[in-house]
Amino acid sequence: MADLRTTYMGLGLKNPIIAGASALTANMDSIKRLEDAGVAALVTKSLFEEQIQLERFKFDEDQEKDNYRHAEMITVHPHIEFAGPAEHLMWVGKTKEEVGIPVIASLNAVNRETWIDYARQLEQTGVDALECNLFASPKDPDKDGATVEKEQVEIVREIKAAVSIPVSLKLSFFYTNPLNMVWRLADAGANAFVLFNRLFEPDLDIEEKKHISPFNFSYETDYRLSLRYTGLLEGAIAADICCSTGIFAGETVVKMLLAGASAIQTVSAVFCRGYGHIATIIRDVEAWMDKNGYASVADFRGKLSKRHSSDPWAYIRSQYARLLMNPDEIVKNFPTM
Repeated sequence: MADLRTTYMGLGLKNPIIAGASALTANMDSIKRLEDAGVAALVTKSLFEEQIQLERFKFDEDQEKDNYRHAEMITVHPHIEFAGPAEHLMWVGKTKEEVGIPVIASLNAVNRETWIDYARQLEQTGVDALECNLFASPKDPDKDGATVEKEQVEIVREIKAAVSIPVSLKLSFFYTNPLNMVWRLADAGANAFVLFNRLFEPDLDIEEKKHISPFNFSYETDYRLSLRYTGLLEGAIAADICCSTGIFAGETVVKMLLAGASAIQTVSAVFCRGYGHIATIIRDVEAWMDKNGYASVADFRGKLSKRHSSDPWAYIRSQYARLLMNPDEIVKNFPTM
C-alpha cells in the first residue's frame, strides 16, 4: 500500500493535500468536512489588514453619525470598543482546538508594524505555522520594484525574528525575477513557498456600465506556471515548495511531486466537485504509486525537477523555442486543423 506521508515546514502530513485559504476554511462545518474528506492540513481564511481598517472606519462612522443632532443624544450611545482582529484570532484558536490536523494561519497585511504585530498574535492562537501573502499593489510610480522587494525581504526577516513557528510565503508571480526573489526570501528565513497566489482581478459589466469583482475558479491547466518554478527551485533552496492553482486531479498532484513539491494546496477543486473529490485525488495518487512501484512519496519527489531531469532544457525558454521551430508538434495536438 502506498505511503503518502510527507513533511512540510517540519510538519508531518498524512498526505500532500492541503486545503488552501478560502471561504471553505472560514466555517467550522466546512472545515470538519474537509478534515473528514482527507486533507492533511488546512490554511485558515486570511486575516486581512485592509478589511479590519474598513471595519474600523465603518465603526467610527456609525458611532459619530448622530453626534451633531443635539447634545443630549450623545449620552444615549453605549460605550462599544472596536474588536479589531480579536474575533478572527478567537476563531483561528477555536479551529486549532477542534481539528486533529495541522492548522496554518493566513495573514495578508499592509503596514510593516502590522505584519509583525498580527504575526505574533496569530502565533499565540496555537497554530502550527503561518502563511504570509506577500503582494504589493502599485500606487506610487516613483517607487521602483527593487524598493518594494527590499521592503518585503526585510518584513519577512522581522516576522521570522518575532515568531517561533514556521513561516511560509504565498507569492504572486509578478516579480521581475521570481527565482531571485525566492532565493532572497529563503535567505531571510522563509520555511516554505506557496506558488502562486491567485489574485482577484477587476472587470467591467458593459450592459450595466459598472465595475464588478467576479470570483473566478482556476482551471485544470492553470498549474503549469507553478510546475515550472517548482522544477526550477527544487534543490536550489532549503525551503519547502507547495504548489497552488489548478490542482484538480491526482495526476496533477503527482506531477507537482515529481517536479519537487512537498505538498499542494487546493480550493477550486472542492468548490467545483465537492468534498468527496479529495478522496478521489488521494486514491488516484495511491494508484499511480502502486502502478509504478513507489512505496513512499520520498521515492519519487523531485525525480523530474531541473536538477534531476535528463533534459536540461525542460524548464527554460528553449522549450518554447523548440515548439516554434517545430510547429508540427503543436498542430498534431489539434486534429481538426
